[in-house]
Amino acid sequence: MPWILPFLSVAGIYAVGMSHLQRAIEESIVALRSLSTLEEPLYRAAQLVLRSLLSGKKLLVCGNGGSASDATHLATEFLCRFREDRRPYPAISLTANGELMTAVCNDYHADEIFARQVQGLGEKGDVLIVITTSGKSKNVLRALEAAKLKGVESIAFLGRDGGYTKGIATIDLIVPGAVTARIQEAQKVLFHALCEMVEEKLPKN
Repeated sequence: MPWILPFLSVAGIYAVGMSHLQRAIEESIVALRSLSTLEEPLYRAAQLVLRSLLSGKKLLVCGNGGSASDATHLATEFLCRFREDRRPYPAISLTANGELMTAVCNDYHADEIFARQVQGLGEKGDVLIVITTSGKSKNVLRALEAAKLKGVESIAFLGRDGGYTKGIATIDLIVPGAVTARIQEAQKVLFHALCEMVEEKLPKN
């Protein structure tokens, strides 16, 4: 309440801020340490992506909610570049076309916004990459199911216990935990590691 503000000292404000920051740091450390168990599936995911791109195929990437931004971020790392100067590789964010997604919502159902695109764009040899912190995003689940029907392999960045999406993708990368923000931060570390592993093997020209 505004009338309380004059009674808060600067030191008190900083103490409150630091307590929140320290808690976020500690939670983040726990989440990041959990990633060490994912080295083997992350390596397999990198091999899957590398094989697809070297074969002239493409990546399709999608995510629900805040993970929609992460999906576009990840696609950009391949279509532009990550660390090294190199030629672009085909990666399409299925979250970037608002016109299409609203049309699908209107004409079909919101759960179909990604599946419809996988059905139209996906080809054997492509890789679908999905991101969901809960593992319970129905639009992501439907995208994975559509990919299976098209013969498209997939990688799922999941959180918590994987939800009902666990086991649907070719490869699962599950970040355990109960705090969505910490899961999202850890997933970014994972997909940046994936980008780095793949990019160092891709031809530059």
